[in-house]
This record gives sequence, structure tokens and C-alpha cells, in this order.
Amino acid sequence: MIIDGNYFNIQFNKKFGQNFITDKNLLAAIAADAGVTKDDVVLEIGAGAGTLTAALADRAKEVIAYEIDENLRSVLSVTLQNKANVTVVYEDFMRSTRPIPSPFKVVANLPYYVTTPILMRLLEGEVRPESVTVMVQKEVAERLVAKPGTEEYGAITASVDLVANAKITRIVGRQNFTPPPNVDSAVVRVDLTDKGYSEKEIAAARKLIRAAFNMRRKTLSNALAGALGGKDRAATVIEKAGFSPSVRGETLSAADFIRLVKASELS
Repeated sequence: MIIDGNYFNIQFNKKFGQNFITDKNLLAAIAADAGVTKDDVVLEIGAGAGTLTAALADRAKEVIAYEIDENLRSVLSVTLQNKANVTVVYEDFMRSTRPIPSPFKVVANLPYYVTTPILMRLLEGEVRPESVTVMVQKEVAERLVAKPGTEEYGAITASVDLVANAKITRIVGRQNFTPPPNVDSAVVRVDLTDKGYSEKEIAAARKLIRAAFNMRRKTLSNALAGALGGKDRAATVIEKAGFSPSVRGETLSAADFIRLVKASELS
């Protein structure tokens, strides 16, 4: 793999879902999509070969880049050697207890298998970012921005919508990666915003969302029976919230789940 005229014999690790981008114009565009400025501290999850890290460093005040693969130390020592505002942390972000400076923005090129847990840790944590801009598989991106009642709409969509607004900023073809993945990708920007819900309401809504989508093919009264103390109680709450007895969870928005929370007095 050639980066800035340097050849690196990188042993790509399938376990970590490693697919790197070297196109400088595309990397700069991703950093721009994230809205990174010289006032920002950026947390990058998965530095990889450091190509996106370098693009972020050119725009940010500081970049803290997590990298789980120790084998990339020698690569990153070269690709980031002139980036004095970058700190590379060789840890698994999901297990790290390192304090995160606030305010901060997150930018990451995420493999599919960690997208949901990383997003939910960021959105549910005590210290939350201003925004999260991630490159993920195109189908995952479409799920994050899906509308209620569509095939792509799921628990992650509604959970994100409780605290943020998500949009796809660009599609990235598989040919832009080394090694090329089997699917196309997309960049999604998730901007956190106060939607007027209390933390208790949000936590209760997430509980109902999980229950609703764990039993996606059933009516909402059946799906929420366990969470609300029985099918009859669930049916009463659904009616009180103003929904049809036959309503299904996949047709409800995040705001609708908040209505259910208020009707159930869980908040």
C-alpha cells in the first residue's frame, strides 16, 4: 500500500474489518462533511493507516485517534510524523477508560460489526459529542436515516432519533478502499441535539424501542407486554397514547415512543 509516496507492507486484519482510503481529496471531503474546524477536538475511532487522521489534523485543533491494532504503530509513526496535534491511543475504544476532552466531535471509518455498539456508547454516555460522522456500509447508513414504516427502519434508527438528527453526506464506492470491501459505503453525519426529552424519558423510550423491535412481526401490545407489565397493560398504554390497538412498533417514530413513555408514566 502506497501512502504519500511511501510503500507499506500492511497485513490487513480481517478481524478488525480493515479497509483503508488513500485518496486525499476524498479524505478532505469527509473531514469537511464532519464540519471540523480549528476550534475542534476530534476523536477518531480506528486510525488505521492514518490517512483520515492526517486529513482531520489539517483542519482540527487536536485529534485523539484510537487504534486497536498494535501492528500499525510503524505505519502511523511515518504517516503522522508531521502532525504534532495528533495523539494516537493504542486501545480498544469500547474498553477504554481514558477521559475525553469536551466538547468534541467524532469521526470514524467503522467496520459493520462495531457500528451499533460504538454509536450507542457515544449517544448514551455521560459525556456526549457534538456530532458523530462515520463511514459505514451503505445499507447501514440507509438504516440510520430511514423513516418509520420502511423496511430499513429499525431500533437503531429510533434510538438515534431520540437525541440526534442523522443524514447521509456522501456515497463512497468500494473501489476507493484498500483492500476493496464487497459493498459500497456511505458517510453519515449524526448531529446531537436537545429535543426536549428528559434523560429518564430517553432511557425509558430506548427500553420500549428494544422491546418493540425484538418482536418486530407482532403487534405492539404483544411486543411491549414484558416491558409494561402484561399485554392488557400494554394495550391500555397504547390506547392512552392515541395509537390503534393493531399498531406495530416499526411504524412509530422516536417521538411516538416518547408518547408511549408518557402514557405509561415510566418517566
